[in-house]
Amino acid sequence: MRIGIIGGTGREGKGLATRWSDKHDLFLGSRSRERAEAVASELGVSGGTNVEACDADVVVLAVPYSAHAATLSALEPHLRGKVLVDITVPLKPPKVRVVHLPDGQSAALEAQALLPETTVVSTLHHVSSTHLTDGHIDCDVLVCCDDKPTREHIMGLIEELGVRALDAGRLRNSIALEALTPVLIHMNKRYGSAGTGLRITGL
Repeated sequence: MRIGIIGGTGREGKGLATRWSDKHDLFLGSRSRERAEAVASELGVSGGTNVEACDADVVVLAVPYSAHAATLSALEPHLRGKVLVDITVPLKPPKVRVVHLPDGQSAALEAQALLPETTVVSTLHHVSSTHLTDGHIDCDVLVCCDDKPTREHIMGLIEELGVRALDAGRLRNSIALEALTPVLIHMNKRYGSAGTGLRITGL
C-alpha cells in the first residue's frame, strides 16, 4: 500500500513513516521539496511535495491546526476520492492544556466540510510523537469515520503500529477524541510523563 503523509517532515509524520516503512510504500510530503527529500532520505523512504503525497492509497494529514484549513483547501482537488487520515488536534497555543473547540466543533469535521468528496478518518490523537519513535506505544488508539468499511481498514493499518485500534464510531465522535488531547497534555505536565495515553477496559 502507498501511504502519503502531508506534513510528513514533522515529528508525528517521521514517527509514522518509521513504523510503517517496512510494510508499505511511504511518501513524505512537505511545502519544501528539498526538506522532504532530505528527511525522507534519512528514513529510507520517498519524499517530495504535499501535492505528490496525495497520490497514495491512504493520505495522512500531520500538520498543526494553524495550517489545517489552508493546507486542505489548497489540496482539495488532489484529495477527491481519497481516504484522508486526519490526526490534527485543534490546540490553541500557548494554552495547549485547555480544550479548544473550533468553529466546526472538531478538526476532522472541518476537514470533511472542506473535502466533500473525500472520506475523512479521525485518529491517533493520543499517541505521543516521542512514543512513535522510541519503539513502544502503551495505549489504545480510537478511530472515527462515517464509513464503516474504511474505519475498519484504517484500524488494521493502525494496529501495524503496534497498538490496539478500537472502533470509536462516526466522525462526529472526533469532537470527544480531539478534546481529550489537551487533558493528556495537562497530565503529562502534572505527573512528569513523556506521553500519557489511554486504555479502554472492559472489552
